[in-house]
Amino acid sequence: MPKAVKSSRTPARSDAPESAAGGRAAAQRLKMRRELAAAAMELFAAKGYEATTVDEIAARAGVARRTFFRHFRSKEEAIFPDHDDTLVRAEAVLNAAPAHEHPLDTVCRGIKEVMRMYAARPDISVARYKLTREVPTLREAEIASVARYERLFTRYLLGHFDEHVHADDANDDPLLAEVAASAVVTAHNHVLRRWLRAGGQGDVEAQLDHAFAIVRRTFGSGIGAGHTADAKPAEGAPAVTAAAHDEVLVTVARTDAPLHEVMRTIEQALKER
Repeated sequence: MPKAVKSSRTPARSDAPESAAGGRAAAQRLKMRRELAAAAMELFAAKGYEATTVDEIAARAGVARRTFFRHFRSKEEAIFPDHDDTLVRAEAVLNAAPAHEHPLDTVCRGIKEVMRMYAARPDISVARYKLTREVPTLREAEIASVARYERLFTRYLLGHFDEHVHADDANDDPLLAEVAASAVVTAHNHVLRRWLRAGGQGDVEAQLDHAFAIVRRTFGSGIGAGHTADAKPAEGAPAVTAAAHDEVLVTVARTDAPLHEVMRTIEQALKER
């Protein structure tokens, strides 16, 4: 009887345990960052920003100095513990966007992750806002964080220009993408500051949606869902077409097409006459 031959192949392993371990590690990291940030806020409020040292922050959080520097490069960074994770979530929103969604709408959904970060802990967010108004160094760190979101959104919008609309001035695409991304971030920050000055009170989601509608009306033309004008809408997506002939404009739209898509298509057809 022939001997059984042992397989040299390694049995397939599931990535689930590793993924779970990675998730736990990320949660523990964020927890420690928030504890260090809370300790820093307490000390800044009690002693002032300049008088507080990293050693004191670490001691207040019950960890060693080296643990602090594993999470933050400086004490001003400890004021913003959630921005790294929020940037990852915002990018995930962009990457998972449906093909038929207007890119500006996608970017607006992405930056809502930032507002949710602030709204999750309004008392800390309000205290941090007051502190950043008083300490120029913290204000500069906040501005640097905002710039990261603008760069992310600019890259995304630059890949979604309607090539038919911009056939003659494609060199302007980087400018238009940066201006549109900046407009979304500025609208968000305007609403956020107003909400923080009100002590974290009010329907901030509704205020954001109103601000984003203004940005969409202003910068929506020329930035389309999909990279080219010939791209087909996703299956089930509302379709809208328009054609201008002499003094007559003919528009064909599905009954479930959003009004803003119909209006945008009409405006584009009139411009091309």
